[in-house]
Amino acid sequence: MNKSDMAITDVAISAPTPVVSVSPVVLSAPGRAVDLQMRVSAPVTGRELPIILLSHGHGNSNNLSSLNGYGPLANFWAAHGFVVIQPTHLDSKTLSLDPNGPEGPLFWRSRVEDMKRILDQLDLIEASVPQISGRLDRSRIAAAGHSLGGFTTGMLLGTRLTDPKDGTEVDMADSRIKAGVLLAAPGRGGADLSAFAAEHYSFFLHSSFAEMTTPALVVAGDKDVSPHLTIRGADWHADPYFLSPGGKCLLTLFGAKHGLGGVAGYDAAETTDENPERVAAVQRLTWAYLRTALYPEDPAWPAARAALMESPNPLGRIESK
Repeated sequence: MNKSDMAITDVAISAPTPVVSVSPVVLSAPGRAVDLQMRVSAPVTGRELPIILLSHGHGNSNNLSSLNGYGPLANFWAAHGFVVIQPTHLDSKTLSLDPNGPEGPLFWRSRVEDMKRILDQLDLIEASVPQISGRLDRSRIAAAGHSLGGFTTGMLLGTRLTDPKDGTEVDMADSRIKAGVLLAAPGRGGADLSAFAAEHYSFFLHSSFAEMTTPALVVAGDKDVSPHLTIRGADWHADPYFLSPGGKCLLTLFGAKHGLGGVAGYDAAETTDENPERVAAVQRLTWAYLRTALYPEDPAWPAARAALMESPNPLGRIESK
């Protein structure tokens, strides 16, 4: 292990604890195509635990884009003190819903509604998972998401869009979410979209980060070129940072593509930039950011930033505004 890796893995974090993971936890969802299924992961010890709602990406795989994906993040966060709730959104291939239906193919609105439904029914979730009953701190809730899940998270933080069906402005921000992490999220729409995205994902056309006021960490890979979505380069994925108000941080990972080293799953074939050290950096830096975002007295984030900056061969860079 080289010095740059040690600088990240030596960041002071809480000692890991065993994790209990329960799935599927099912919420009745009238009006939804199917009931909402989720995985709940939590440390076996501790009380007043903060919560992370984790939104999966769209993806080509059958199971990574579901409650069964994102183990490298969910397991790490849970082992270090968070309760992680992972819904299976309607665009998941595990559900085999018609992508040409009213909300298809990406079900952008129902994704945000899934996250709100979880928050609305935390009492029922606690009752369904006795291992977390009475152990949640509902004043410290964060949202995180990868790729399309990053867009879902952004909407909870204040990103707005124009509904392509009726031209109305959609504001689905939720004040219960106190901080967010956007991993490889989409950038600006309009002329920056590819012809394919403009035609098939028209809700992206008039999205705006100007009202995304909730504190957030944006994570982008400097090799994450997405020609199916945008005519721009990898910098497109940093738009949620540059085009939103202050109170944001940007982590740019050197050499990272859309998989950010492999955050969506262990040994996933579609991870074109598999890199365990990069995943470790994402795990620790996102954990540190959320610790300080939800507990301002916690020095985890300043310490993690210093460790990255002091590395002679850093895995990335951090900027803030």
